[in-house]
Amino acid sequence: MGFVQFRVLGPVCVTTAGGVPLPLGPAKRRSLLAMLLAHSNTPVGVERLTEALWDEEPPKHARTVLQGHVSRLRAVFAQHDAAAHGVELLTQGAAYRLCLPGELVDAHRFEESLRLVRQGSDPAQTVAVLRAALGLWKGPAFAGTVHGAPLEAPAHALEELRLTAVETLARAYGHLGDHGAAASVLHAEAAAHPLREQLVAQLMLALARAGRQADALDRYHRTRKLLADGMGVGPAAVLTDAYRTLLRTDADTHAHAHADARAAAGTVRAAGARQPAVAGPADAPQLLPRRPRGFIARQGELATLDRVTAAAAGPVVTLTGSAGVGKTALAVHWAHRRRADFPGGTLFADLCGFSPTPARDPCAVLREFLLALGVPVERMPGSPAALGARYRELTTGRRLLVLLDNAADSEQIRPLLPGGDECVTLVTSRDRLDGLVATDAARPVAVGALPAADSTALLAAVLGPEAVAAEPEAAARLAGLCDGLPLALRVAAARLATRPHRGLASFAGELADEQHRLDLLKAEDTGVAAALGLSLRQLPAPARRLFHRLGPLTGAALDTGTAAALADCTPSRAAQALDQLAAAQLVVETGPRAYVLHDLVRLYARSLAPDHEPAGLLRLLDHWVQTLLAACAAAEPGGEPCCTPAPGARRSAEIRRFGDRAGALAWYSAERGTLRGAFEAAVAAGLHDRAWRLVLLQWPLIVWQVRDGWVPLLEQGLASAELDGDPAAQSRASALLGWVLSEEGRPEEALARLERAPRLAVLAGDLAGEAVARINLAVALARHGDRERPGGLLTEALALAEREGLTETATLAHQHLAQHLLSVGAADDAAEHAARGLALAAPPLAAPRRVVLRTLHAEALAAVGRTGEAVRHLREAVREARASAYEEGEAAARAALDGLARPDRARGPANGLYVPGSDHRTGRYRGEVTASSASWRSP
Repeated sequence: MGFVQFRVLGPVCVTTAGGVPLPLGPAKRRSLLAMLLAHSNTPVGVERLTEALWDEEPPKHARTVLQGHVSRLRAVFAQHDAAAHGVELLTQGAAYRLCLPGELVDAHRFEESLRLVRQGSDPAQTVAVLRAALGLWKGPAFAGTVHGAPLEAPAHALEELRLTAVETLARAYGHLGDHGAAASVLHAEAAAHPLREQLVAQLMLALARAGRQADALDRYHRTRKLLADGMGVGPAAVLTDAYRTLLRTDADTHAHAHADARAAAGTVRAAGARQPAVAGPADAPQLLPRRPRGFIARQGELATLDRVTAAAAGPVVTLTGSAGVGKTALAVHWAHRRRADFPGGTLFADLCGFSPTPARDPCAVLREFLLALGVPVERMPGSPAALGARYRELTTGRRLLVLLDNAADSEQIRPLLPGGDECVTLVTSRDRLDGLVATDAARPVAVGALPAADSTALLAAVLGPEAVAAEPEAAARLAGLCDGLPLALRVAAARLATRPHRGLASFAGELADEQHRLDLLKAEDTGVAAALGLSLRQLPAPARRLFHRLGPLTGAALDTGTAAALADCTPSRAAQALDQLAAAQLVVETGPRAYVLHDLVRLYARSLAPDHEPAGLLRLLDHWVQTLLAACAAAEPGGEPCCTPAPGARRSAEIRRFGDRAGALAWYSAERGTLRGAFEAAVAAGLHDRAWRLVLLQWPLIVWQVRDGWVPLLEQGLASAELDGDPAAQSRASALLGWVLSEEGRPEEALARLERAPRLAVLAGDLAGEAVARINLAVALARHGDRERPGGLLTEALALAEREGLTETATLAHQHLAQHLLSVGAADDAAEHAARGLALAAPPLAAPRRVVLRTLHAEALAAVGRTGEAVRHLREAVREARASAYEEGEAAARAALDGLARPDRARGPANGLYVPGSDHRTGRYRGEVTASSASWRSP
């Protein structure tokens, strides 16, 4: 044997003659080698190899990656002198060819052994050869490679050869009279392939000949039940023939054998022909799978099904929802619940629309249905049209339920719709099936996630109520992390049930880690990721491509503009792809061009591109910055932007539009977590010039929710500005952070930040930033008892704003000067500044600013005895505040009016009236505080 050997019968590997494995590297390189070995000595095209290495959409640089793997394989071969043994990896145009002697590959030696066995007739030699050949297998063929279609076919072919070898070995043992050995060989395979009826039949006969008649009969009945429950069919002829043989060998059961022969007189003898599993009269087929265990609630959906199936003749109802949401369980549960309503029977078929196996051909399903309805094989129509016509004929006039599970699309369903008005058709699918709604008036019933209470009830059904009762908060948290998805909940419960030492709280803590959540929600071959992968695989290429680029997304919401930025495509193409994803229930449409991803779907998208395409992340961050600028403009109309996009930023093709201030602020609140995630992603990628912008551009929300825990984010934003080396950004971040610290009652920390902000602005040459920094410092000093410095700081800020033509900043300076002058008893000067600020605050500046200035102006007028004018201004302030839904401003203006009308009320510090902003802890106007960012603009 040569110096190197290749193994594909198990994990793909290359070993020395002594069995020492050579270092091959990652799964993609093993997949490349597997493809070359599966087609050894034959050129394999680059496109075919690429398909094997990337089960989904390959990256743009796929060819370069492929070439790298080829180079590494060649290096391994050269290092171990493989060429001396006839092993060479050649490039042939746009293809590669692995040249090597066949005997170096274990699969080749295995196939040679089978050919040798076919040529001989000595059972003892057959046993010896096949035992050695089967000893070459170390696991499933081509294990350790990328799962995908290119390697599935050769792996399946080798597995079929292995099973054939096992069956041949068992027959050879039988010829030698060693029926116990035959049964032993077959038993393990029958456990792994319980529905391979040829193998089960052979095992039954081997068991009987080994004196284990009862075990043989038990094996038949268990297999028959599996076929009926799992597939809705009866055993094939090969299995029933073996069963009859068993009965004939037992004299005590001769009468039963005679009855069985009579019952089977009309069956088809051809191997593989199936008979319907009949649970009632011959003309009432009952093909339903067993009732799902642990079914939880769904009372609303069950009631909807009752209503819509009774509302029309021959109703067609679609149960649609995302992968793992429990559509099949709901449909089968309802069917069992209403079984008595269908005396004509029930037909069931898994259409495998979203399955690892190919989707079912409607003609094949029609043949099964016709068999169940009593049509003999020899009278089965031949053409698709004739099959459909016969099916509709036999279903007309019957009260029949047809349950079509896991449909791929409307086209697959239409040929299977029954003909009678008494029939009810229930369809489940991950697709919305809009076409069936349009052409056949199907009634859609959406199946969504389980509510919180039902989710915990499902956990209790699997784990036991005592486990959930012992840790109710952990159970609720666990249910939330599973998105209310029954599949995820059942997998989580299964993992907990098999690891009783693991408590709910501990497991919920593990699930909270987004990096590992999908891995934890997997049990053997069942899991959330696998289910979502099947949904994704069925989609058109544009939708798959978009989904693969959603990895950088940090929140649940997604609109066409964001999708276009991620996918680097036009908004129209993004909208089309999003519609396809919505049809497949991978995203949920919430409004025009607006969608939501559930957490588990978002994590699955991230898992497909764990490193997040750097260019995609950059496009996303730039898109968020531009969206934030639009939100700022709507939240503070007329204000100067605090920054512009980073140098080199790419302009997004579509930016979200905000109709008004309220809409912008609502968006800010809804996207706060998403923006935090985007900031963290920018920091992790070292994109600090984007990171600080993502923080500072949230200033309208910070102003309106000032005491809502902003300090950590602002400190991190300041750190990014420092790492970016931008003193203007540092000034703005310091000013905003200082103001928030002041609002939180942390004066020493606040003043430290605020004192630094003007100096940084001067260093940057940012006059606008310097003006705002001085205003914020003045307000903080005044708040903490300084009556000297604020006036000078505010006067300097006003001069800077007027010199630069910054209307909003000048308005802000007038406002705080008026307030400061009132507090020191200079009411005439206060009235002048309030009037000048009010003149500047004409629309489109935000109405709250005008309400505050008007109230201040009224306060100053009242202080100098001009009470009538003060009342008029306060009434106007009330009117404008009410029109703009500014409740705090309205309350303050009314309080000031009440103070004028009732001089006996508590007096403020200036002249006996309520002074806006005089108590920042209880009477603060949101609109009168320094916005810190409202007047910034880039230097």
